[in-house]
Amino acid sequence: MRPAALTAQVMGIGLTGPGLPDWGRAAPILAGERPYEPAPTVLPVIEALPPAERRRTGATVRLALAVAQQALAAAGIDPATLSTVFASSGADGAICHEICLALAAEDRQLSPTRFHNSVHNAAAGYWSIAMKSMARSNALCAFDGSFAAGLLEAITQVVIDGAPVLLAAYETGYPEPLHAKRPLPDAFGVALLLAPGPAAGAQARITVTLTDAPAEPMPQGPLEALRTGAPAARSLPLLRHLARAHSGGVVIDYLDHQRMHIEVSACR
Repeated sequence: MRPAALTAQVMGIGLTGPGLPDWGRAAPILAGERPYEPAPTVLPVIEALPPAERRRTGATVRLALAVAQQALAAAGIDPATLSTVFASSGADGAICHEICLALAAEDRQLSPTRFHNSVHNAAAGYWSIAMKSMARSNALCAFDGSFAAGLLEAITQVVIDGAPVLLAAYETGYPEPLHAKRPLPDAFGVALLLAPGPAAGAQARITVTLTDAPAEPMPQGPLEALRTGAPAARSLPLLRHLARAHSGGVVIDYLDHQRMHIEVSACR
C-alpha cells in the first residue's frame, strides 16, 4: 500500500548559508537570475533573546533561530502559539568537539553553559524563550535525511492538527579532527512555515509522497556540492522550485533507498 499524500501551504521561507545570506537575497540566485558566489556563512545576533541567553548561545542555535524568524516574519502568525519541528543531523559540532576534548583531558570538567547547549533540542528551548512559547516542539535527527524527516513530521502535524507548524533544519560544521570524519562545508539552515489550506498569502502548495526515484541535483556545480555536502542543504532543489514560483515536481534525498517527491503548486 502506498502512503497517502500530505499537503500543506508554504506561508514563509527562511534560508541562511554560504553565499545565501537570507531568503530575499538567495531566491534570485536559486531561480537562476543571479550568479551564485560562495562566501562564508554569517550568523546574525538573535535580538529576540534576552541578553543573558543571547550570550550563552552557540552558532547552531543562532542559525536555527535566524532562519525560523525569517520564515515567520511576513506570515502574521503569533509565534507563541506555533508548534515547531527542529531537525539537525548533528546539532552543535563545536560543542561536541569541546566535550570530546574535556573527556580526553585529566580534568574532565565542562562549562554548564556548554553542556546545556550540547543537547539536541537546545535550539527548540531557546526558541521557546525568545518567543515566550509554550507550544509543542519536536527535535529530531535522521543523519543525512534530516531535512526530509523534519518536513515529513511537520507536514503530518499540519494535516492531522489542522494548524500551522514551523520547520527549521540546520547544520554547523565540526572542527578537526571530527571534520575529517564528517566534513560539513559550512553552516546552513532552512525554515518553512507550513499551514493547512487554503490560506491567504500562501507562496505555494506542496504535496509530499515517498518515491524510489533519484533525487534532483542542482544545475550549478557549487550549489550541487553544497547540496550533497550539508544535510540541511538537501532542501535546495525544493527551494529552487519555490524561488522560481513554478509548478511542478521535485525529488529530494531522504533515506538510502527511499526519496521524497514534492509536488509544488505556485500560488503567486
